[in-house]
Order: sequence, then structure tokens, then C-alpha cells
Amino acid sequence: MTREAFRSAAGRCLLVTGGTGSFGSTVVRRFLDSEVAEIRVYSRDEKKQDDMRREFRDDRIRYYLGDVRDETTLSLALRGVDFVFHAAALKQVPSCEFHPMEAVQTNVVGTRNVLAAAERNGVERIVCLSTDKAVYPINAMGISKAMMEKVMVAQSREAEGTTMVATRYGNVMASRGSVIPLFLRQIREGLPLTVTNPDMTRFMMSLEDSVDLVLFAFEHGEPGEIFVQKSPATTIGTLGRALLELFESPVPVEIIGTRHGEKLFETLLTREERLRSEELDRYFRILPDVRDLNYSKFVTEGDAGVESQDDYTSHNTTRLDLEEMKRLLGGLPAVRAALEERGP
Repeated sequence: MTREAFRSAAGRCLLVTGGTGSFGSTVVRRFLDSEVAEIRVYSRDEKKQDDMRREFRDDRIRYYLGDVRDETTLSLALRGVDFVFHAAALKQVPSCEFHPMEAVQTNVVGTRNVLAAAERNGVERIVCLSTDKAVYPINAMGISKAMMEKVMVAQSREAEGTTMVATRYGNVMASRGSVIPLFLRQIREGLPLTVTNPDMTRFMMSLEDSVDLVLFAFEHGEPGEIFVQKSPATTIGTLGRALLELFESPVPVEIIGTRHGEKLFETLLTREERLRSEELDRYFRILPDVRDLNYSKFVTEGDAGVESQDDYTSHNTTRLDLEEMKRLLGGLPAVRAALEERGP
């Protein structure tokens, strides 16, 4: 965490929705190294809250049971809060495909509830977490996250006293529900490594990177802006081979084909967004669309600059080869722990 974020947190109160998830627990651990006065963990799962309470054992953390769908509970939890990181979401593609209205209720309506409750309670800054699946979405989860971004941008235009920004990032390595824990389990149990499509590419980003991105947006974001990290990518085939070589595992690779709702590659930035983006050292800052309802700007006026831009995708970003992927994986706590458990 930067010194500026440390100073901002000193003596203040932070609330994290979805605070028991992979991102939530990581950002809580990071803020415990600051002089933050209080961290509120807001989530639905009392078991994970109890696990977290036993792990951290810090009196600055307070736990709030609640759902972002419930404005009343949110408003109570947000009393006296200075900053919010909104990470609560339904993220599993298959679940959202079968229950799209549940994705809408949590990812879209829930976000609106968090933003509205934050503004009512005088929260200074809120950062909403989005995903590359929100760009050119082909599944319910991505569509709901795309709408989440639109809700944030629209509400940021009218908000008084509360700065609303967002981050968008790709695959967070070894997070819950991602492919790396699945591959690790298959290797440990001697099962075939189930690869969907070996040529499929995904952005590679660590949990610590995701926290750095959110903190950058927290420190530097202006209303309605979305921040994207420049990230390398790899193919799923290379990722699988890298894990097999790290563990010296003889298990075979089984190609199962692309699953419903999956893309061959992901996009973090559209060509239209690149026209209104500022390129920084590690990040892109997407400026909000400030057009009003003057329909000439949508119907009779165009922008020839769009054709000169390319999307920023996992196919055209920096590509990690096998050795680079092995080094990156070897630095992940989950992989190191699995290697130590395996023994010499």
C-alpha cells in the first residue's frame, strides 16, 4: 500500500462488501498494516466470517451479516463509514446462466443499493470491482457486471459528496472458483487435467495486483472513472503445462472443449473506450462518457477515431511463455503451499 493510502486510512472507517472473499480478505490484511481505526466486513456467510475472525484476531475488524440486496441492513452498516470497497457479487458463470435474475439482483440492483446507501451516509469514496467479462459480454454474469459499471457511472454524475469509481480486471490467479485451484486438486488426486481449449487466453493477475489496482483507483479516481491494469496473458494450455512441470506430475491432459458462456479470449478495454482513456504507467484510466441526452451526439454525429484503435485483449497483450508462467505460478502462496505439502 502506498504512503498516501496509509495516510488516508489513518483514523478512518473502511467497509468491504463481500469482505470474506478472496479479494476482501486480502485487502483487509493490507489495511491492518495501516492506522485504520475500523474495518467493517459485510457479507452473507457467517461461517466465513467466523473463519476470518479466528484468522485475524484484530479488534479493529467488525463483522456485519447482510446482503447487498437489503438496503436497510446496508444503511445500518454504512453509518459512520468513510470508504467502501464493493466486492460483493455473483461471479460463477454457470450459476448466473441458470439464474440470471439472481445475478441482476446482486450485481446490478445490489450495486445500486450500495451506491445509494453510501451517498446517504456521507461516504467519501467508493470503489466498485468489475471484470473483463463485462466487456462484450456473452453470459449473464458479464452482462450483469456491464450493467453494474453503467449504474456506477450514471450514479456518479448525480452523487453529492461521494466519489464513485470502478476497477476492471481479468483472471485473478488462485482466487476461489478460478482454474488454478481446480488444476492443483486434480494434480494432487492424480486426476486428468481438464483443459477446455489449450489455445484459449486469459489475463494473469495476482490477488496482490488486484488490491494494488483498487488502491490506485481509491487514491486517484475521479467520479465515474474506471481503472484497468495492464496485464500479461497466457494460454490455458501453457498454464496447465507449467503446473504439471512444477509438480513433476505425470497426469494426462484431457481436452474437454469450450464450456457454455466462455470466450476464446477476454477483453479489458474496447476500442471505443481507448479513445477516452488515459494511458498511465501500469494502468489505463477510462474517463466517463459525459454526453447528455442530446440525441445528435448519438445519431447524427460520429467519431472517425474509433477505426484507428484496437481492443485491448488477452490475445494481443504481452504473452507469457512456459518458463515465465512457471516463475509466476511459483510465486503464488497457494502453489507454494501445495509444493510444500507434496514434499521432496
